[in-house]
Amino acid sequence: MMPLGSVVIALGAFAAVVFALYRMVRGPRHADRIVALDIFLAAAVALCISASLATGRTVFLDVAIGLALVGFVATVGWARLVDKGGRT
Repeated sequence: MMPLGSVVIALGAFAAVVFALYRMVRGPRHADRIVALDIFLAAAVALCISASLATGRTVFLDVAIGLALVGFVATVGWARLVDKGGRT
């Protein structure tokens, strides 16, 4: 059985994904879609942390750190592209 903290984190990540999916589909601007993608990555990081808490394995924390770094670089890259008026 999963610890209560892992369940709360997983439910919060699921709720964030639902709201981000709505913003991704409905978002009138590219910036809205970029933020939604960033929320997807944050939810993936939260799920990795939840898996680490549930299983006691630290390898999930390494994956979470890698996802966070890739997500940050991708968000900055997309934001610069949109700011310069590039094709998206």
